[in-house]
Amino acid sequence: MTISMYSASVPVIRQMLGSLSTILQRAQEHAGERGIDPDAYLQARLFPDMFPLLRQVQIACDFAKGVSARLADVEVPSYEDNERDFAQLQARIAKTLAFVDGLEPALFEGAEDREVVLRPGTPKERRFGGQDYLVRYGLPQFFFHVTTAYAILRHNGLAIGKRDFMGEH
Repeated sequence: MTISMYSASVPVIRQMLGSLSTILQRAQEHAGERGIDPDAYLQARLFPDMFPLLRQVQIACDFAKGVSARLADVEVPSYEDNERDFAQLQARIAKTLAFVDGLEPALFEGAEDREVVLRPGTPKERRFGGQDYLVRYGLPQFFFHVTTAYAILRHNGLAIGKRDFMGEH
């Protein structure tokens, strides 16, 4: 039995962005209940050379829309990265979910063999077949940033666990 590229990507992205949205809401509530400046969470990082929570969420959304768009062979939407608070991060997640939800499964037909070319910040380009791109690059990158956002909040005292990370499935 085979799994479609749509089924291997969009529902997974939707589930994890939903859980990310939920834990961000809980972090905002936690900060308010305890009189903690929300920026203490938004700027928190696991280590000085890592991005803070705010940037982790932005990048998770970037991979969610980028992976989906490339596999569907549509233009990747561009976001400004100008979010500064929880409400703006929630809006970014909602915008990303709306984009991903708007991609019809038919757009993903043949995506496993579609060539994906990336030009990540250097003159070198990376070429992948669609399936390789999804399972060896796109989803691992996406999960890294979602997981790091979760870990930052957990490390900073938010009472969340595996069920919160997994979200609705």
